Amino acid sequence: MYLITNGQIVTENGILDDFEMLIEEDRIKQIAKKGEIQYPKDIKIINANKGYVTPGFIDIHADYIENVAAPRPTSLMDLNLSLRETEKVLLTHGITTMYHSLSFYKADEFSTNPVRSPENVEKFIDLIHKTHTRKHLIRHRFHARFEIDYFEAVENLKTYINEGKVHLVSFMDHTPGQGQYRNLQIFRKTLKAYKKLTDDEIDEVIKKSREKEKLTLENIKEIADIALEKGIAIASHDDDSEEKLELVKSFGTKISEFPITLDIAQKAKDMGLYTVAGAPNVLLGGSHSGNLSAAEAIEHGTIDILCSDYYPPAILHSIFTLHEKYHHDLAEIFKMATINPAKAVNMDHIIGSIEENKKADIIIIERLDDDFPVITSVLVDGKIISTTNYRI
Repeated sequence: MYLITNGQIVTENGILDDFEMLIEEDRIKQIAKKGEIQYPKDIKIINANKGYVTPGFIDIHADYIENVAAPRPTSLMDLNLSLRETEKVLLTHGITTMYHSLSFYKADEFSTNPVRSPENVEKFIDLIHKTHTRKHLIRHRFHARFEIDYFEAVENLKTYINEGKVHLVSFMDHTPGQGQYRNLQIFRKTLKAYKKLTDDEIDEVIKKSREKEKLTLENIKEIADIALEKGIAIASHDDDSEEKLELVKSFGTKISEFPITLDIAQKAKDMGLYTVAGAPNVLLGGSHSGNLSAAEAIEHGTIDILCSDYYPPAILHSIFTLHEKYHHDLAEIFKMATINPAKAVNMDHIIGSIEENKKADIIIIERLDDDFPVITSVLVDGKIISTTNYRI
């Protein structure tokens, strides 16, 4: 049992000052005005030091674990070690639920990342699944990112879904000339940054990519139907037209990840989809692919969710950047990393907001020198997972 006091409690309806929160077992037991909660004398008191007391961040799209497992193209670390070291990093950035976004790629034009081999993806899926019954720090989930030309992996994906190892499915198409790489000049520039290719060689890459056979709508719908029956959310990736949005909505898509333009983000919202942008985009002032500016889209009210994408610190710092630089309401921006992603992946009945009887996944955010946000306490399932004390 814990009492969190002397903090600013961030709820769905605003920020509460002079309130306290009682945590009993794995739940939020009571939220009340300071002094109103009755508790035993030997209770553990957590002093928030005037910091923000918020739900833990829910990150529904991040491939950070790939970088930990393969820090160099020819260096593959032990995958169990990688998962356990990754969660230690994530909790320091306030991420208490991570949807590890592992890719099912037939061919990756940009890298030779050994993590993306079928055997290593399968090993990671099993390791993530086993965390549910072993000692672990945060909530681990598996986000299956499926490239729609990878026919050979369809049956494996169906098996993983039926075995309860998949928690989010996104369908991707990275063919140059549309989606993320609709601008071929940016595609060329990006590919050259990864590989030493001539213009003629890149022309051949583009040609082969465009000629690849892809899953039919019936194939995709079959996978989606299996997932939906299990209560698993479906996402589309890099939506770039109204026609594509209508298509993905037809097979049960609930989430539009990284819509390419402001107009498409608005269309996705109008169609009732949750829209996702990368928090690094906010910090960098724009997309690394030359697409939608997350800050501009949020200014227009067309983005619901922030994810860390590839840089775990980005969620925390983008929230305060949006508040201080762009003058957005802080409580509303916190929703983009808490209750909104929880709703998108069907977990809002358990986590994502500070409410009585919900799971006590809580983080405390303090400010260094009044400007730099840091995570000083993390609780998951009502247990103190970490505390950090900064010294002078």
